[in-house]
Amino acid sequence: MSNIKTKSFILGAGASLAVLGAAVAWGQARPGAPVNPAPTPAAAAPMGAPTSFAPIVQKVSPAVVSIDIVGHASPSQVAEMRQDQGQGQGQGIPFFFGFPGFPGMPGMGQQVPHTGDGQPLPKFRASGSGFFISPSGYIVTNNHVVQDAQEITVHTADGRSLKARLVGRDPATDIAVVKVEGSAFPYVSFEDSAKPRVGDWVVAVGNPFGLGGTATAGIVSALGRENVADSPLVNYMQIDAPINRGNSGGPTFDIYGRVVGVNTAIYSPSGGSVGIGFDIPADTVSSISKELIEYGHVSHGYLGATIQQITPDLAESLGIKTTNGAIVDQLSPDGPAQHAGLKAGDIIVSVNGQTVKSPTELTQKVAFARPGDVLRLDVLRNGQPLQITVHAGVRPSEPTVARMEQPQGGDQGDDGDGE
Repeated sequence: MSNIKTKSFILGAGASLAVLGAAVAWGQARPGAPVNPAPTPAAAAPMGAPTSFAPIVQKVSPAVVSIDIVGHASPSQVAEMRQDQGQGQGQGIPFFFGFPGFPGMPGMGQQVPHTGDGQPLPKFRASGSGFFISPSGYIVTNNHVVQDAQEITVHTADGRSLKARLVGRDPATDIAVVKVEGSAFPYVSFEDSAKPRVGDWVVAVGNPFGLGGTATAGIVSALGRENVADSPLVNYMQIDAPINRGNSGGPTFDIYGRVVGVNTAIYSPSGGSVGIGFDIPADTVSSISKELIEYGHVSHGYLGATIQQITPDLAESLGIKTTNGAIVDQLSPDGPAQHAGLKAGDIIVSVNGQTVKSPTELTQKVAFARPGDVLRLDVLRNGQPLQITVHAGVRPSEPTVARMEQPQGGDQGDDGDGE
């Protein structure tokens, strides 16, 4: 997600698009049969389904904006964009991205300048989505939409184009906040009373392919998707409402017009929607955006250990009967965990009394602690239980975390500390 990545988030290859059509059988009419038989009545809408999504869209769409950015591309971005264009390969981040002179970016007449030694890097233009969360002009979007932006322009539903400034961004969760000057902007609220369920109706509104003001509908397909879009800190909500390039940062609403998620990634062998999209859940977006508005940045907790999944074979070799928890593989020198006495081979089974089922769950529990918070770790060491108290450190930058996460053998995970 960093550096306006163009690599595809592709979970499989070789998928093909099946075009389904209705087959109409023509037969000879029987004597006495009506020439135009009455059609079979359409099936009734599912119980509880709205007869129209229009009232929801009319209510929320004024708060949804399109976001255009201009920035300088790196040589790797130029190379990746050229590769994607040559292969016809879509990207898994629903973010409309390109350089002047490349297909798919309307209204751009200039060619990409030569990028040889000593030459200036080309500018790129990109489009995403966002939404007002306050009448004073604060807008939530994705970090990957604005992270390399030198100019940010917000286009409102009533036709205004406003310059925006970056308030803060959190690469670890892919959330950012920008602000435009003004007041009395229409805004929407996060769902904070009940989490969406699998099967609930949702409506996504955004700026696919730069078209702006586009609404699509579907259902919540799954909850708790882990390790999507390079972020181990988020359990994503999967939806089948179509989202495409340019939808990044746009909101997904429930049938009451409350934000339940932010569109962030798609599964796409082709680059277009195949009905598998991923949203950052509203509770995560709400807490991160509040911290960005207050402080301009987010500090995540840090433990200082590389952790590993407990497989059935590993559990058997260790003489334990469960695969829950996370086993410590390595300790960061002078990190919080090492200072607290944690050792390689320890199995962390809970944090502050909350059970840990997997390395990803441990990652999230540690990362959403504040630096300095006390983390009481229940640990199994050589089969014996003990408790270790750690004072959380500060999670390093995401590039540093990525370098620390390079596997040293085995299926390793991140504990939210950057290893």
